[in-house]
Amino acid sequence: MSARVARGNAARPRARSNSRAPRSVNTRRKKQPEMLESLGFAPGTGRRVIGWMLGIGTIVVALALILSLRLPQLAGTAIGEGIGAAGFTMRRVEINGASRVPRLAVYNIAFDQPSMAMPLVDLSATRERLLHFGWIKEARVSRRLPDTLVVDIVERVPAAIWQHGGQLSLVDAEGVILEPVHVDSMPDLLLVVGPAANRHLGTLQALLGAAPHLRPQVTGASWIGDRRWDIRFQTGETLSLPEGDDAARRAIQRFAAMDQQTQLLGRGLVRFDMRIPGRVIVRVSREPGSTVPVLTDPDPGQMPEDLARTI
Repeated sequence: MSARVARGNAARPRARSNSRAPRSVNTRRKKQPEMLESLGFAPGTGRRVIGWMLGIGTIVVALALILSLRLPQLAGTAIGEGIGAAGFTMRRVEINGASRVPRLAVYNIAFDQPSMAMPLVDLSATRERLLHFGWIKEARVSRRLPDTLVVDIVERVPAAIWQHGGQLSLVDAEGVILEPVHVDSMPDLLLVVGPAANRHLGTLQALLGAAPHLRPQVTGASWIGDRRWDIRFQTGETLSLPEGDDAARRAIQRFAAMDQQTQLLGRGLVRFDMRIPGRVIVRVSREPGSTVPVLTDPDPGQMPEDLARTI
């Protein structure tokens, strides 16, 4: 028998290794849900909201830039000038209702415009400048195409002459000063005297309206101490009324009734003081023969019909 001899190194059995291949470990943290997702919103809502906010902010900035550059105003002015160039340009002013207001002054205000193009005529500013005139109580300014500006004026009505600080001024029922008055050309109106007497002219008119019998004989009144009236009559007497609208109204009504029964006015008396409730203090002149009439409260049953209705 022959034996076989194996050449070379004999194949050795591989030894099993107890070491295992290393496992890959994910070191990245698990992604946390967004705040809006935790509240129940769909994924990606936060990014969309941020995008919307950026877009809105960009629009706001753009609008602010446009407004700061006055681009809309410039565009409107250009359009208005174009319409004016097409024939719609102010060439005439029509004034209605002006009898005491200087018409030339109204024309000067109406034509004082930033542009003569009809769409660019500033109606509100023109009206405000017209109202600075004392005589103008109300004004309405409108366009009449193609080339006319219409100014409608409501003038104030003179109600009295106000004397204060050595000056005479014509005022209306609201106390608005209309124009200065010269002594030699005073109109036949009530003369009110005293600081702020013009502001209380409405109260005076209400008092005189409560005693229509006396109204034709009243020539003026003085506002005393910023609280009450002294009434002056054409026969020279003065009636001192108490403070307060109601007390003054009752006093002048009582005086009117007594004058109708006793004829207090025109007898040379100087003053009737009714500031104390329930009393009438009469001041007589120093001329010889001056006497004080007997004053009695009027009997409502004997009052004239017109005065009874007033009281």
